Amino acid sequence: MDNSNTTVRLNKYIADSGFCSRREADKIIADGRVTINDQPTELGQRVGPDDIVKIDEQPILPDDDLVYLAVHKPTGITCTTDERRRDNIVSWLDYPKRIFPVGRLDRDSEGLIFMTNDGSIVNRILRAGNYHEKEYIVTVDRPYSDEFLQQMAAGVSILDTVTRPCKIKRQSSKTFRIILTQGFNRQIRRMCEALGYEVTRLVRVRIMHVTLNGIPSGQWRYLTPKELKELKRLTSLSADTFTETFEESED
Repeated sequence: MDNSNTTVRLNKYIADSGFCSRREADKIIADGRVTINDQPTELGQRVGPDDIVKIDEQPILPDDDLVYLAVHKPTGITCTTDERRRDNIVSWLDYPKRIFPVGRLDRDSEGLIFMTNDGSIVNRILRAGNYHEKEYIVTVDRPYSDEFLQQMAAGVSILDTVTRPCKIKRQSSKTFRIILTQGFNRQIRRMCEALGYEVTRLVRVRIMHVTLNGIPSGQWRYLTPKELKELKRLTSLSADTFTETFEESED
């Protein structure tokens, strides 16, 4: 590895990316969670400009290399980086830098998903303790009752637990808006199925303060500086000691 003035110590590189402090970086290096060019690392190692640093197999990049996209995923695209799947979202988007989705949105669902190469913000967004809001417009296979809305709002028994209370509002006889603060695998579909309904269309229209407005299906835009600043503010409130995480695979 290059030891010229263009290299920096690994812990500083990690800290400069915003992932964690230098002291915390030393700990995750010692724990074997960090690689350089897919090779194990050690304390005191240096990083050159062409090196690829990963933490828990996710790339960590300097701030000026970071990308944050708001994507309107259509149905039929799978939120995976596995290129063995022809419908994977990375190949479909074909962005010139290597980026990955923040959480997941079911193949049969559509709507807003973030894509980035900032591993630190991914971990914070996906932390279950954050109670970050995600809003959906959902259509079911037959007219529903007020009792259905009340049951959905109060919490539904799925996956050996009861979902958190949520906000829900009628849109039409078969369509409603729902705001979740958790993300169990196919949560909305499972909730509806538990109450005797089948979801026929599901669109995620908002993640926290970022909305789908103005992004046609299959298109994307960069997060604005204002949106990114607020996203970092919201995710900075994450408790680093909170250990409960979840797989966001929304419906």
